[in-house]
Amino acid sequence: MTSKELLYVEDALGHEQYFQTKCSEITNSIQDNELKNTVQTMAGKHQQIFQSFMNLL
Repeated sequence: MTSKELLYVEDALGHEQYFQTKCSEITNSIQDNELKNTVQTMAGKHQQIFQSFMNLL
């Protein structure tokens, strides 16, 4: 993997970690159960994507 490709992967990791963190934070403030479940699903999906990027390394 080239250094430029590694920078892209690191950037993507940062974005996915940010999205997962924000989804988790927002989940705590949502009162509507259906919306809360949707956001929790999104957080899980971002965690999966994060792990996929980590597996590239």
